[in-house]
Amino acid sequence: MTSPVNTFVIVGGGLAAGKAAEALREQGHNGPLLVIGDERERPYVRPPLSKGYLLGKEDRDSIFVHPEDWYAQHEVDLLLGTSVRAVDAGAKEVELEDGRRVPYAKLLLATGSSPRRLSVPGADLDNVLYLRRVGDSERLKEAFTAGARIVVIGGGWIGLETAAAARTAGAEVTVLEHGELPLLKVLGREAAEVFARLHTDHGVTLRPRAQVESITGSGGRADGVLLADGTRLPADAVVVGIGAAPNVRLAQEAGLEVRNGIVTDEHLRTSAPDVYAAGDVANAYHPLLGLHLRVEHWANALNQPGTAALGMLGQDAVYDRLPYFYTDQYDLGMEYTGYVPPDGYDRVVFRGEAAERQFIAFWMSGNRVLAGMNVNVWDVIDPIRSLIQSGADVDDARLADPGVPLDGLLP
Repeated sequence: MTSPVNTFVIVGGGLAAGKAAEALREQGHNGPLLVIGDERERPYVRPPLSKGYLLGKEDRDSIFVHPEDWYAQHEVDLLLGTSVRAVDAGAKEVELEDGRRVPYAKLLLATGSSPRRLSVPGADLDNVLYLRRVGDSERLKEAFTAGARIVVIGGGWIGLETAAAARTAGAEVTVLEHGELPLLKVLGREAAEVFARLHTDHGVTLRPRAQVESITGSGGRADGVLLADGTRLPADAVVVGIGAAPNVRLAQEAGLEVRNGIVTDEHLRTSAPDVYAAGDVANAYHPLLGLHLRVEHWANALNQPGTAALGMLGQDAVYDRLPYFYTDQYDLGMEYTGYVPPDGYDRVVFRGEAAERQFIAFWMSGNRVLAGMNVNVWDVIDPIRSLIQSGADVDDARLADPGVPLDGLLP
């Protein structure tokens, strides 16, 4: 299909793939550039699928990384609706589902992740819904109507964002959480309670420590969720949001190092020569944190491709941005930056009133800020990031005092 001499191939169809193509052209790659995606849509951004697009606030065109004609204008070949069967890292080729082999000089794997599937009887019924692709979001939008009974299995970000969208549409919503609180493992008790109250205040029924026994139904459609305690919850649709798994099959079968994603160094290089990884699938070494980290959020898919592109062009750029993610639920907007290992913080310091849902929360270890979350408070990400990166000792009282500028806490 193409000459291997200077052909760069990107496997994936999301934000990371689209931004990698953009970065490669901007940074000077003028050879053949091919993006291979198994969806028929050109590369698009996924956060709107559980936020603005799902809520009907954004139109379909707004989800795409680039306008349709951008690819032709920049001589980027799109091979859509096509799966890659295998990567031959030794021969430096990718094999397509129809048997064709595409040679590459450099390869970027931006294969993303897939929703974890529910494994109980009835999980394959027609209106048991997941969210990953634009078609999934459109099915959810159709299901979220006034008076519809929606049961959401899983109290993570996808579960809560879809619950908020369903409730905003006027549906009756129940969220089933396996643990004590939604987001407890992600945020800790102090901040998790904020999100639990947010949803109950908006009429969502939260059922903690819920164990799903089966999905009930008839005629091929789900009509309820049966819990281990014998409770049956009627449902017009069931949304499953129990996490995601990185799409590592290609890398694993090609002999790349795989461990909770495709393992890369700080340059986003994999264990195979001339093969890079970025986005949800990359378990990348973070030089500031001193560990490998895989982050399933928009910011990595947005920013990692620039670093990978430089590496593919022979430069040793380092990806050292702190993890960042955001959410919008009802009248709450939130940004979070930093990283807190499991049980790795001593306390949470609040600046502002958590009960009023307008505050900044800081996760602390000793006197150091590990992470910060601003809720309905804006334009503070840069000083929060600087506080974390500085490693400075910070006094709790000054950190909690809105009268002390965050910039004033830096050494």
